[in-house]
Amino acid sequence: MARKSLQGLSGIAKTIADSGPRTSERKPNTSAPALGALQGSLSAIREIDPKLIDEWGPKDRLDGFTAVNSDEGGDGFEALKTSIEEGGQQVPILVRRSSSDGRYEVIYGRRRLKACRELGLKVRANVEDLDDASALLAKGLENAARRNLSFYEKARFAAVIQVAGHNTKTVRQVLSLSAPGLSHLTKVTENVPDDVGDAIGAAQKSGRPKWTALADAFIAKKVTASAAFSILSKLDPDLSSDDRLERLLAEIARRGARPKEGRAVTPAPGVTIKSSNSSVTLAVKKTGKDAAFGAWLDRHLEDIITKSYKEFTAVNSQDDTRGQSRKEDGE
Repeated sequence: MARKSLQGLSGIAKTIADSGPRTSERKPNTSAPALGALQGSLSAIREIDPKLIDEWGPKDRLDGFTAVNSDEGGDGFEALKTSIEEGGQQVPILVRRSSSDGRYEVIYGRRRLKACRELGLKVRANVEDLDDASALLAKGLENAARRNLSFYEKARFAAVIQVAGHNTKTVRQVLSLSAPGLSHLTKVTENVPDDVGDAIGAAQKSGRPKWTALADAFIAKKVTASAAFSILSKLDPDLSSDDRLERLLAEIARRGARPKEGRAVTPAPGVTIKSSNSSVTLAVKKTGKDAAFGAWLDRHLEDIITKSYKEFTAVNSQDDTRGQSRKEDGE
């Protein structure tokens, strides 16, 4: 459905227009995006029946971005619902007209919309005509202004804006980033698969060093997506996202540790295992006082290795055991 130009509109639409490309000579208002997203114009606010408002959001990177905002539900929603019930809805949501006559699509404010639905109240909404790209940016702008984004959320947000067709200048303006700052975010989103990021979460307390370390691990092929999922799936589901990231990095480091050249251990009498960067060798004495165990191990070693390999492949994907399995140490 065609949408009218953002130029000349008020509120959030004007904020987005100010942050985008210009055809006039008027300089952009560089302070507008973060503040204007929440201020909005009251001229377009209406009270709308929640039953007339449909969900909106393309199935793209934005879904992953919003998915990592894991602290948006639970007690926080109940507190919001109680606040609206007792004091009314103070902050309007943003909607646009749907292609279906008389209906609307919610751009942001889903929790407020849900609360009003459950309370049987009409929802106060700012109605603007936005195209998909501008609606996507508006949704992100409101989120960025409403709460402090973690490093990873900023990275995903930056990627969302660029996918929507906006240039790096707009990304930097919206998130108040320097060129190197945006480069750090981009390094993470370009190398850490979105699904892995979703499985970790927002990691509110984890900054650039840890996320960059994870990106570097993917770049150096110290971990694959399937290996990362395998590690994360074994963690306690009640762990915080920061702890999940920490445990993942620790496991990658452990798996990536290589024995020193010429390292030798004796796990049992008469048995010596030598390991290097290129091979592992086993020496077993079959004479003297250890002869009996040496003879027994000689008969059963093939079965022991076969069983061990089956156990290894049962918990590692085929991709991880093929080609680079020796190099990546069982990822």
